[in-house]
Amino acid sequence: MTSKLPVIISGAGLVGSLLAASLAKRGFAVEVYERRSDIRKESLDAGRSINLAMSVRGLTALKDIGIEQEIRQLAIPLAGRMMHSPEGELSYHQYSHDPTKDTLFSISRSLLNKRLVELAAKDPRVSFHFDHRCTSMDLRSKSISFVNQEGKSVTAQGQTVLATDGAYSAVRQSMVKTDRYDYSQSYIEHGYKELHIPPGKDGKHQLERGALHIWPRGSFMMIALPNLDGSFTCTLFFPFEGPESFATLTTREKVSEFFDKYFKDAVPLMPTLLDDYFHNPTASLVTVRCFPWSIGGDALLLGDAAHAIVPFYGQGMNAGFEDIHLLGQLLDRHVSSSSSSPLDWSSLFAGFQAHRKPDADAIADLALENFIEMRDSVANKDFLFGKQVEHLLEEKFPERYVSQYELISFTTRRYSEARKRGRINAQILADLTRDAAHDIANIDLDKADKLIAKHLDSLPKEKEI
Repeated sequence: MTSKLPVIISGAGLVGSLLAASLAKRGFAVEVYERRSDIRKESLDAGRSINLAMSVRGLTALKDIGIEQEIRQLAIPLAGRMMHSPEGELSYHQYSHDPTKDTLFSISRSLLNKRLVELAAKDPRVSFHFDHRCTSMDLRSKSISFVNQEGKSVTAQGQTVLATDGAYSAVRQSMVKTDRYDYSQSYIEHGYKELHIPPGKDGKHQLERGALHIWPRGSFMMIALPNLDGSFTCTLFFPFEGPESFATLTTREKVSEFFDKYFKDAVPLMPTLLDDYFHNPTASLVTVRCFPWSIGGDALLLGDAAHAIVPFYGQGMNAGFEDIHLLGQLLDRHVSSSSSSPLDWSSLFAGFQAHRKPDADAIADLALENFIEMRDSVANKDFLFGKQVEHLLEEKFPERYVSQYELISFTTRRYSEARKRGRINAQILADLTRDAAHDIANIDLDKADKLIAKHLDSLPKEKEI
């Protein structure tokens, strides 16, 4: 690593700011350009993003640069889901058979982004340039162009460009123009809108603090995640069009009638519901697939710029952070093997994308599938019994049987492996529950042992990230 040129990062969101800290830790000078204003100087407005559920994948990336414990202080642990029926009845479901070990962490996107920028900026090797909108990248010269707040053009040049500029990446747009570049984006018919449950009069949470709350209603749903100040950030996932949709809820009276019908236990907790509904934007949900993620050693896409996914597995941020962790590991290997030679970015990027693309495709598919589970299946008797049986199998056959959800949320096993094992798990569960009449006592554990031995024990355990 002999070049004195900086690494250029386009995008100072969650992935870009953490990437800057990771590179600086490894001795790189880093220049970060961001189209938005400095988040450290702004109020953290609601209504513009979904709260995040951080898992072990994200925490591992934070731990790598020594900030895991500091970020944990901004989060609330979640050990399970609290389901809200249309009648207001509650049912709690643990994420795993061991809630003391397997937890997610609810955290504000804005609060996390602000803290990551602050932590990265402490390193003198990192410089941030806000209010710089990326306009294009010259892939031949490794130069990238921006327009600043005054409307002036700014060109930056470095060792390479790392694009973390989100699902609508300007850097990716330059790549798309190259020969044989594969790119697709697809939207689901649902959008989302952020709503709010304030703290109670005592300043405490008005719902169970340690759970993700879900109001599943078949074709739509609402979720709520806790914040440190005693509030909840709610998100309504709802069709754009149709008889019951954003298109039809056009007056305060219609919104009030709709929420009274479907979310009657939440309405008394939401005094600003109508104002929030009409003030906060309605946003779309996109899946982005593209390849290659790099052009030689000139540029590399990371996070949503490479693989934007819908939020229904809670893995968008976690997958982006895991990108950084993997890239850091590869950097360490390349630098140690050729410490006196210029870093071969092209070889590094090729290895990164070859390893990571199958996992990005897997979690994109799983996130779409999990939407059906969250909005519909979680209220289904067969589904809930299946989850009960899964916990039994995990307890009786530890390490041998691990649910797909746990592989995704509570390990760093590859997403592609989790999907593969999840498909086999589903076959095993179907076989075991077929004649069990929703009674856990009827589960044949000897049969389970044989099925696991036949279908799962022989599978190789792929190397973790």
